[in-house]
Amino acid sequence: MNKILEDIKVLDFTHVWFGPYCTMMLAGLGADVITVEPPWGNIGRLGPGELYKGTSTSFMALNCGKKSITIDVKKPEGIALVKELVKEADVVVQNFTPGAMERLGLGYDELKKIKPNIIYAALSGFGQYGPYSRYGSYAAVAEAISGHTYATGKGIDIDHNPVTMAGAQGDIGPGVFAAFSIVAAIRHRDKTGKGQMIDVNQVDTMVSFNSCETVAYDLFKESPIARRKKRGRPPSELWGIVKVKDGWVQIAGSRPKAVEEMKAKLGVEEVTLDLVKEKLSTMTRKEAFEWLVSFDVPSAPIYEAYEGFDDPHLKARKTFIEVPHPVAGTYRIPKFPAEFSETPGEIKTGAIVLGQHTEEILSKVLKKTPKQIEELEQNGVVTIWRP
Repeated sequence: MNKILEDIKVLDFTHVWFGPYCTMMLAGLGADVITVEPPWGNIGRLGPGELYKGTSTSFMALNCGKKSITIDVKKPEGIALVKELVKEADVVVQNFTPGAMERLGLGYDELKKIKPNIIYAALSGFGQYGPYSRYGSYAAVAEAISGHTYATGKGIDIDHNPVTMAGAQGDIGPGVFAAFSIVAAIRHRDKTGKGQMIDVNQVDTMVSFNSCETVAYDLFKESPIARRKKRGRPPSELWGIVKVKDGWVQIAGSRPKAVEEMKAKLGVEEVTLDLVKEKLSTMTRKEAFEWLVSFDVPSAPIYEAYEGFDDPHLKARKTFIEVPHPVAGTYRIPKFPAEFSETPGEIKTGAIVLGQHTEEILSKVLKKTPKQIEELEQNGVVTIWRP
């Protein structure tokens, strides 16, 4: 079946989490993503995440379905190769500190001279301008300044200290938003023939994701968390993390009909969270979850991530797929998360090995001869992975 971005070629200069997740989403939609790394590999290969056969587990998770070419952009021949690739590309994505690509002569203003309709996505922590634009950022930084870290701690307990969000949401969320923005720019180019520059940063995105809190403050002129602390939760509100025999379950609210059914089933005049906690305390996660959903109470067992492998719902939806890898053999990753009836997303291969596709790209995309490729390798401009 056709892939929605099968005619799109992406040059990927990203590293760590934010950028690679963005470009993996584009690859999942069928784009031909060519990741450009220095011959020694980008820093994401070494972490975060424990190393598996020399490569971080996070790199193995976030760089599937792509191709890898190594180019030393510190050499003039390397810059020339990149510019040749730009002529063949539709999209350039990078997440270096603002100004870094410009110093290499690979900023948007320079590249659009080579390819006038290029779509150039500059991903960063704080954006391409503003007092903080040159500051370094990771997920936790964006989560902190946008209010999520504070709210996460208070969500555990109203008097709790701030807590860093799990799962690098300050990278993954902006990565999705960057991919969405790139697809929107492709749509614009389809209509007008014009490319453009896109400035997507972690902080603006995470602030946007926290809009309910900021709007609530602006309307009441008081911290929403402080207001919730004053109000407290009514005993009848079924919401929270509840301990059970083999772990915890999350209860996320109840409907009036569910409460009435519980009253009848339990033979009580009032259903409170404490009563439900007592009822669930002797159950397993599976039993508690089944009991709660029998009353149509939104809830779920609380898993460590790997436990999803064995969940019957996730199995039925084939949420995890197995991908091949030249070094690791095969391993499981989450599938492309949206299902399309006509243009399905799909990730077919595991993470790229450094320089895995250098020879293929040089010969097939740039039409280099074997002698030219040999000279580039001998001069240290590129490296070629050989099994």
